Amino acid sequence: MNQQLGKRFVKLTFGLKQSLSRGHRELITAASVAVCVLLLHSIGLLQSLELAALDQFFRLRPNEPPEDRITIVVIDEAYLNEVGSWPIPDAKVAQLLQKLNVHKPRAIGLDIYKNLPVEPGNQELRNAYQSMPNLIGIELLANDNNKNFSVSPPPGLNQDQVGFNNVLYDLDGKVRRSLLYWHVKNQVHESFALKLALLYLKSKGITPTTAKSNSEYLQLGKAAFTRFEANDGAYVGADDRGYQILSNFPKPKCQSSSRELCSFRQVSMRDVLADKVKANLIKDRIILIGSTAPSLPDFVFIPYSSSLMGTAKPVPGIQLQAYFISELISAAVDGRPLLKVWPDLVEYLWVFVWSYLGAVTIWRIRHATRSLFSIIVCCFVLSVSAYLAFFLYGWWIPLIPSLVCFGTSAIWMTSHIAHMQEEWKRSKEFLHHVINTIPDPIFVKNEQHQWIVLNEAYCRFIGYPNKLLIEKSDYDFFPKHEADVFRQQDDLVFRTQQPQEHEEEFTNADGKTHQIATKRSLHKDSAGNFFLVGVIRDITERKLMEEQLKRTAAELYRSNNELKLKEDHLRYLAYHDPLTGLSNRKFFAEQLYESLHWAQHNNLLLGLLFIDLDGFKQVNDTLGHETGDRLLMAIAERLSNSLRASDTVSRLGGDEFTVILRAIPNVQIAAKVAEKILSSITKPIVLDGYTIRVSASIGISVYPYNSQDSETLMKQADIAMYRAKGLGKNRYEFA
Repeated sequence: MNQQLGKRFVKLTFGLKQSLSRGHRELITAASVAVCVLLLHSIGLLQSLELAALDQFFRLRPNEPPEDRITIVVIDEAYLNEVGSWPIPDAKVAQLLQKLNVHKPRAIGLDIYKNLPVEPGNQELRNAYQSMPNLIGIELLANDNNKNFSVSPPPGLNQDQVGFNNVLYDLDGKVRRSLLYWHVKNQVHESFALKLALLYLKSKGITPTTAKSNSEYLQLGKAAFTRFEANDGAYVGADDRGYQILSNFPKPKCQSSSRELCSFRQVSMRDVLADKVKANLIKDRIILIGSTAPSLPDFVFIPYSSSLMGTAKPVPGIQLQAYFISELISAAVDGRPLLKVWPDLVEYLWVFVWSYLGAVTIWRIRHATRSLFSIIVCCFVLSVSAYLAFFLYGWWIPLIPSLVCFGTSAIWMTSHIAHMQEEWKRSKEFLHHVINTIPDPIFVKNEQHQWIVLNEAYCRFIGYPNKLLIEKSDYDFFPKHEADVFRQQDDLVFRTQQPQEHEEEFTNADGKTHQIATKRSLHKDSAGNFFLVGVIRDITERKLMEEQLKRTAAELYRSNNELKLKEDHLRYLAYHDPLTGLSNRKFFAEQLYESLHWAQHNNLLLGLLFIDLDGFKQVNDTLGHETGDRLLMAIAERLSNSLRASDTVSRLGGDEFTVILRAIPNVQIAAKVAEKILSSITKPIVLDGYTIRVSASIGISVYPYNSQDSETLMKQADIAMYRAKGLGKNRYEFA
């Protein structure tokens, strides 16, 4: 059993290998490349390229409408020079807050660390804090990256008026993620940007809730904020603690024609203190206060910072907060898409599809110029699709792994095709040299069913020169019905990879039809190219001889059949009554002997019925012998219909009949059969307008009760029959 299972497993493995190597080379190539690229992706070797591609998508994004909900009050280098110190005295900050509060902003965010008093004016600043519930200060929380460093919130602000300023940096030093919540000692902290956004959204009736799609996600208005995980998108093993989201940075339209990176509406602190800022730039807006001075190290890099040409330009920290706030509000109020990623399985499938497309494109086209054009078009389509998905719906689709898979599969398949073509050329030359030494017609076809090698014997046989036949198919030279047969047999060999031999018709150039036997087999060179080799034998003369033999055999068969029919007819006459068609006395005697032997061997009962018609002589005398014969035929039919198929009814002669009942369980069965026969016989019979009624007397003997030999059983049944007649007829009696 184990050996058989082993053989079957080896056969299955070999068949699968052959099938894959022949019909699914594109699939194998695509899968191999995809696995390798995904392995590189899983260890982070493609992370930098993917993040760079994402940055370019941000850079190529069209400008969005200006952000009219946020105004940044900047502390620039000129104002620092005017004040002459840093930090700015508390009195100046308090004055700034009071002037801003006059114009009723929705919220004020103070992106300046004010954990220590800077006299003069500290008490004045504290009083301003108390009078402005919509003011949010900032703190820096200690975490794994800065365990021993934190900045406390401004004194005088309660915990609800403080948001943390922790920023997440990627490996290349850029900020692409935003922290919404952070847990420190089982206490939940909200980020600076989230605090300000919630204050603005509260005035619109939008409060934080649990997302319907996932109870662990935050829902704000129209947006559900998907929580960032360590391996989302291009990230590999990133820090995903806290509640992070991938930032879909907005791109507000420039307020000027400057080519610099567009930002939000900015006014200087000096202009606010001098009452030079219009009220509409403050009223009902979120006001952010922070530094843009180059002398202060508060700058970060974001996707908009870099470009294909030139050096990267950082943005101030206050502007980063504006990006975060704008993203949160736009998503909640306007339904602006958030940056999302596909599940891992979908990403793997997407990468595999492009890997397969790269292999299929090269394998199916097999033309240098068209292949190059197709590769360029596919890469363009992939890039545009990824960009549109990002721009329109916020989906971050893996671009670099897909491009790498597509290109690698294309290069791999191109190399494979070049190798195949070189091997094909060598195989063709070798085959041509070998088959020309063979006298039988031989052809070699490729997988496109084209002749690639023909020996001289084949060209003579078909009647066309070699140059005319090469790279042509059967349909170019043979009648369609013949070409269809050839193609069907070729496909069978290509599909099963097993040798096949078939007999076919073959019409040459002169229109002469031959009967041929073609043996086809499949061969593969070292590059995996498959060739179908066919060897032809002309069997026309043999087929003619076979036809002659068939005709002779048919005539002999007909003669033998006629003799058998005559023999069967004579046998029938010897064993059957010519009038009723029932078995005759001879057949009855043989059947009784065999039935007794079978009953004895199987220890069974056997019943024998002797039947004699009552009143039959009167019918003969009054209506004639012809009517009597017809009556006997009717009685014979009724007897046959009253018995089982295993029983035998016979006519001994005149109006005497016998019945052999085989394998009866008891003698009562014989009595029931006799009653059935009597009932059937006594029914009226209409012949030539006369209604005839006859009955029967039946004698029954049973093996082995009455006797164990046929002669005695017959005598016992005969005696019982006469006793039935003597007792009044139309009845049965047992021996």
